[in-house]
Amino acid sequence: MTALKLALGAAVSLVAMTAAQAADCKIGISMKTLDAPYFAAQEVSAKKHAEELGCEVISVDAQNDLNKQVADVEDMVAQGIGALIINPRDSKGLVPAVNAATAAGVKVFVIDSTLDPQANFVTLVQSSNSQNGLLVGQWLADSTKGKDLKIALISGDKGNEVGQERRLGVLAGLLEGQLRNEGRARFEVVGQGWGAWGNEGGLKAMEDLLTANPDINVVLGENDSMVLGAQKALEQAGRSEGVLFLAAADGQKEALQQIQAGKYGATGLNDPALVAATAVDMAKKMLDGQMEGQISKVTYTTPVAITKDNVEQYYKKDAVF
Repeated sequence: MTALKLALGAAVSLVAMTAAQAADCKIGISMKTLDAPYFAAQEVSAKKHAEELGCEVISVDAQNDLNKQVADVEDMVAQGIGALIINPRDSKGLVPAVNAATAAGVKVFVIDSTLDPQANFVTLVQSSNSQNGLLVGQWLADSTKGKDLKIALISGDKGNEVGQERRLGVLAGLLEGQLRNEGRARFEVVGQGWGAWGNEGGLKAMEDLLTANPDINVVLGENDSMVLGAQKALEQAGRSEGVLFLAAADGQKEALQQIQAGKYGATGLNDPALVAATAVDMAKKMLDGQMEGQISKVTYTTPVAITKDNVEQYYKKDAVF
C-alpha cells in the first residue's frame, strides 16, 4: 500500500512538474497562411518542437489577411504567451502589433519572411537567399564547363526582395564560377518570366519564354514549385531533353525526387522545418534565461546546394513540404 502511495505521489509530482513547465513556457505561433505546403510545414514543425520542449502552444492561421494576423497577435498576447513565433503577412503592417507585443514583455521571433527594421523583435530566422544562391550558381558553373548557357529565368513577383536576393545570388555564383574555371563568362539570360511562386504560374511563364526563345538550355527559378511547373511545360512541348533545371531555393520534396532521378540539377536548402525549429529553440532558451549577450537581428541556417551528390541527406519521404 505504501509503495502504491509513493508511486501515485511520484506520478502526481511529474504531472505537476510538466504543467509548471508548460506554464513557464507558453509560445504563440502566428502563420500568415497555411494554404501552402511550405508554411504548413513550418507550423507543424514549430508546434511539434515546442511541445517536445514542454511548452504550451497556441497556433493561429492568419489566412493571408493582415488585419486577422494583427488581431491574432493581440489575442495571443492577452492570453499570456511568453514568446511569439511569427511569419508576417506584411513587412510594415505588422510593425505596431509586434512592437506592442514586445512592450508587453513577449519575446518575438520572426521566421522566413522579413519584417521592417522599425519592428522591435529578437531576431529573424531564415535561410540565406544570397548564400544558397551563390552555392547553386557555383554548382551550375562547375557542371557546365565549356558550355554556352541560354538561361530562362522564372521569378516570383515584381519588386519582391526575396526573389531578387535569390536570382542575384545564383547569377553571382555562376559568374564567379565561370571566371574561376574558364576566365570568361559564357551565359545569357534570354528572358525573365513571372510565375507568382506557384506550379501553374511557372508552367505558364515557361510556355511564354519557350515561344520567344526556343534555344533555352537552362531553366533557373526562384523556387522549386515554379521550376517544377516549367519542367512540365517543356515536357508537354517535347523540349525537356538537354535542358538543365535548377532553383535558387527551397528543397521541396518533389524537386528532391527529381534530383534523385537525375531530371533536376540543384536547389538551395530552405528547409521550413529547420527554420521553425531553430526559432523555437531560441525562444525556449530566452524564456529560460539561457540566452545572454548580443543577439544578431538575423539568424541564418547553414546554406547548402542540394545536388545528386548529397540529396539523400535531405530527402524525407514523409515531409509535409
